[in-house]
Amino acid sequence: MKALILSQPYSHRSFRNTLGALVLSVPVLLTGCASVGHEFPAGQVSTIKIGETTQNDIYTTFGTPWRTGLDNGMKTWTYGHYRYSLFGEGSTEDLVIKFDPRGVVSSYVFNTSKRSK
Repeated sequence: MKALILSQPYSHRSFRNTLGALVLSVPVLLTGCASVGHEFPAGQVSTIKIGETTQNDIYTTFGTPWRTGLDNGMKTWTYGHYRYSLFGEGSTEDLVIKFDPRGVVSSYVFNTSKRSK
């Protein structure tokens, strides 16, 4: 007598991954918004002085950068907070700072979609 082996269309791992994605998606669908990055004190951007402000000053004022990288061999730090909404206006803010080899700010770019008050 031969045994009949039934194959399952989904493995347990596949089911768990699908269930996990669904559970994580429900709060986003219910609230209609998602957030990426972390908030930073955007009001302090005006304190940055090119050629004067050091990497340590930036860390003290803004904290740990959300992303780090290189631009033409120069160290960059990015601070960003991006809020997306299905039911209203989202908002974005980002600050990208480029440091020279001495660890001093050589340039920076700040962008925001928030309206100034």
